[in-house]
Amino acid sequence: MKNKISMIGVPMDLGQSRRGVDMGPSALRYAGAIERLQSLNYDVHDMGDIPINRPGSIEDKESKLKNLEQVIEANETLARMVDGEIQKDRFPLILGGDHSIAIGSLAGISKHYRNLGVIWYDAHGDLNTSETSPSGNIHGMPLAVSLGLGHERLTGLYDYAPKIKPENVVIIGARSLDPGERELIREKGIKVYTMHEIDRMGMSAVMEETIQYLKENTDGLHLSLDLDGLDPTEAPGVGTPVLGGMTYRESHLAMEMIFDSNLLTSLEVVEVNPILDEKNKTATLAVGLMGSLFGEKLK
Repeated sequence: MKNKISMIGVPMDLGQSRRGVDMGPSALRYAGAIERLQSLNYDVHDMGDIPINRPGSIEDKESKLKNLEQVIEANETLARMVDGEIQKDRFPLILGGDHSIAIGSLAGISKHYRNLGVIWYDAHGDLNTSETSPSGNIHGMPLAVSLGLGHERLTGLYDYAPKIKPENVVIIGARSLDPGERELIREKGIKVYTMHEIDRMGMSAVMEETIQYLKENTDGLHLSLDLDGLDPTEAPGVGTPVLGGMTYRESHLAMEMIFDSNLLTSLEVVEVNPILDEKNKTATLAVGLMGSLFGEKLK
């Protein structure tokens, strides 16, 4: 893992319908994200927040997607910034914001790899398209978009598509999948560990299989860490909570195993909503997970 980290905030809440996740980057900084990483001897450059154009909620008449133009604009800016920081040999750490920002993250990152691996740590698959989405919310589409599926202005962001391959993706923690997403997972053969597998196998075995699977096929690893992957009793301040999620302890173990794999090349942390939180509990939890992910040990 690179010692130099570039932190980019994306205060985006236009990919969904619930306000508050735009304050996620501030909540994560307030919870000590920069100081935590500096204490582990990382050189952290905080690049501040990408400006988000907020005209009020707009639905694209043709596609029925909400805030399409604004989501595209922000993700294009993010892709350029991430691309630039990787060219400087720095590790990109993106703070969200809703999960639609993964479109820009992966667009800027994947061009530097032939087979970028992705761990999608999330309660949701985020594999909807404009045809299958029940809501038109783009934060439910970034993984599909990055696979080249969906609205052409999203899939073609940063002038290439697809960004990633289905065989290089592992979803961990899924427990809320729409019918169209289930069909796509079967069709593309995407590797998914639902909460059933995690409960039955244990997180250690799930992560061992995941790391071995990705190590054999990929030349870089991006972790997309959605805090709603955790159970809302432990992480209440998230955009779309789903009961029955992963525990803080299971997640710490997962992050430690990713660090030990020495595969991680980029990270985004998304869907922290301080309006729905309890004394910034969820952001503090996220920063703790970041500590484990960057090598923090008890001994």
